[in-house]
Amino acid sequence: MKPVDLERFWADDELAHKDNCFSKDAPQVAMGIRMSDECVFDELNEPGNPWGETPRERRIDLNRRYNDLAEKIVGRRLLREDFPLEDAILPPYKGIGEVFEGEYKFDGSVTWLCRSCSTPEELEAMLDRVDKLDIRDFILPDNWYSEKKRIFEKYGTKPSLWRHVRGPVTLATSIFGVENLIFLYYDVPELFERFSKTILRVIKTYIEVSTEEAGYTMETAPHGFSFADDDCNLLTPQMYEVFGYPILKEVFAMCSPNPEDNRYQHSDSAMAHLIPILARLNLTGCNFGPTVTVEEIRKYMPNTRIDGQLAPFTFMRNNEDDIIAEVKRDCDMIRATGTRGLNISTAGSINYGSRLTSMRAVMYAIQTYGRY
Repeated sequence: MKPVDLERFWADDELAHKDNCFSKDAPQVAMGIRMSDECVFDELNEPGNPWGETPRERRIDLNRRYNDLAEKIVGRRLLREDFPLEDAILPPYKGIGEVFEGEYKFDGSVTWLCRSCSTPEELEAMLDRVDKLDIRDFILPDNWYSEKKRIFEKYGTKPSLWRHVRGPVTLATSIFGVENLIFLYYDVPELFERFSKTILRVIKTYIEVSTEEAGYTMETAPHGFSFADDDCNLLTPQMYEVFGYPILKEVFAMCSPNPEDNRYQHSDSAMAHLIPILARLNLTGCNFGPTVTVEEIRKYMPNTRIDGQLAPFTFMRNNEDDIIAEVKRDCDMIRATGTRGLNISTAGSINYGSRLTSMRAVMYAIQTYGRY
């Protein structure tokens, strides 16, 4: 394993995360990697589906043993060990894709949102139906109010706020198809714009419903919103200006009105061409694809925390020299900009096969090459 002064690393890392990772007192670049539940099977040489359901007691046991090992290798317990009883979990809202008549299907490793329409005529008819839909009534389960009351009385737990969505472009391409959405911009521009406005209205309804069900008003609810929109890279800047940007702008105005409020965009794709547009949203945090550089991001987003830019496939291949090279590259690049705000993370998911020794290699690279 790479040599790391663990006690010093974590003391320095605590300082590095202050002020959204921009603190002038930070001695080193921040460390954002904390691994993921799917990593336990490979690390512990245990059978199981990393992407499927794991019984609660087995999950707790796996995570506890993983954390025991993590303490030895990286000096921290990383994964949660407290999971609610099934009896304490509220039934979920229907997914936003279901509002647009899509179907979520799990194929053993990934849950896919399947297309609901393929032609402009079918899309228009579907949007007509969505416009007539009582979205609150549609998304809340039949037993919502009785379960909400029971769980609060038994456990004191209130519903969570709905403050994250996989979309808007990814939602649209899943429902209508990638090529179809692109052609729609040219062929039926008014329908292209209508699709965007309907997605915005539905997102705002989810926000309002969840806020009320959690016992808040929009004035009293905690602020913040995040988007995960991998497919945004498939649109040109002109297309995104019409379709995606207005949604983010209005949702952030609704949920994140203050400068310090969380405004986050995850897009682990080659979407550098959209950075100038996204920069107008004053994001407080971002996580972009591995081909997008720290230098590119910082050029347009001087005040945004950068969660990246280590390629997930580099991390999961566990070649420590390659990992160190990428982290060193990003540390050198942030210093060259004369700013801070880099939080070393994978530019996307932390995948099955990623090892704790690879996390330690990242820590070594930060401690060796990431000093401010």
